[in-house]
Amino acid sequence: MERLASDLLFNPTEEHRMLRQMVADFAAREVEPQAALHDHKGELNVPLFRRLGDLGLLGITIPEADGGAGMDALAAVIVHHELAKYDPGFTLAYLAHSMLFVNNFYHCSNPEQRSRYLPRVLTGEWVAGMGMTEPGAGTDVLGMSTTAVRDGDDWVLNGSKTYITNGCEGHCFLVYAKVEGRITAFVVDRDCPGFRTSNHIDKLGMRASTMSELVFEDCKVPGANVLGEVGSGLTHMMRNLEIERLTLAAMSVGIADRCVDIMVRYAEERHAFRQSINRFGQIQRYLADGYAMTEAAKCLVYNVARDIGPDVRNRVGSDAAKLFAAPVGKQVADYAMQVMGGAGYCKEFPVERLWRDAKLLEIGGGTLEAHQKNLTKDLTALRTQG
Repeated sequence: MERLASDLLFNPTEEHRMLRQMVADFAAREVEPQAALHDHKGELNVPLFRRLGDLGLLGITIPEADGGAGMDALAAVIVHHELAKYDPGFTLAYLAHSMLFVNNFYHCSNPEQRSRYLPRVLTGEWVAGMGMTEPGAGTDVLGMSTTAVRDGDDWVLNGSKTYITNGCEGHCFLVYAKVEGRITAFVVDRDCPGFRTSNHIDKLGMRASTMSELVFEDCKVPGANVLGEVGSGLTHMMRNLEIERLTLAAMSVGIADRCVDIMVRYAEERHAFRQSINRFGQIQRYLADGYAMTEAAKCLVYNVARDIGPDVRNRVGSDAAKLFAAPVGKQVADYAMQVMGGAGYCKEFPVERLWRDAKLLEIGGGTLEAHQKNLTKDLTALRTQG
């Protein structure tokens, strides 16, 4: 039988289809039952996180020869989409580890560095993260003030990073610092002298992942932990931002997908005035508009995923995908809460948690305003070139 065009978009190969089924089953069976508890506690479920390593998901974009799954950006989108339906906070911890550290690290590291780190981060023995945002520099990455200076065979870092996902549990972090004004990438381990993390920063949503500051006070980092050439950090950062933004957009799609399912089911089962509330036009608007918005975001994200890779730049696509998809998760969660009324506002149902979680996706990995700025700049340049 000929495959539907939609299936070819979302599962272009049998390998992609099998990956989706595996992750969907795992998420429903093991992620969903613990989601509310770890949201309440504000803690990452580390044993469950290591189960992602058992499933081969922590190196989804890493070649098989180096211990990864050897898959593509679309596979990464599938994993984030399916996990986020049940626990976006847990999914954010996965993203910070697998995309912000593992994917980024792999494409700017040498064989010796890979041999030291990949065996431990691909299994989840070491939780990892990335340090870019600073108290005084978020979107303005060139304004970062963390510095690194050479000291014999080592480097000495001074400064701090903030709002860092996996900061509390992380053992290793890909950290950006300026060397004589040039942004350079380093791997900083928790046992590096002069490095510490702050207490957990409490937050509104995504509470099943932790967040803290990274503090460097004459922090001594081995010379062997410089990634790539000194001064090449900005190139690494920009390349990795594309898959980061795409997978964040996929998380929003997952939130919206789950909320559509919840409100459609609720509107059929809930009765008022002797009929299902899905018979009322006001409710029908939320269901229909929510579904249409979700499908539009899904199609855009998956279409862009086909044109992003280590050697394929697509900032226009990744910015557009996140700009459009990020508000969809929040809006559809809001629709679901409205359909459910008081029930949706209570912690008895997952909608209020998904609603809280969705907001971060309009901020993290690039604000909506940053995407608008990038798109205007890039579209103008493309028009000039044309």
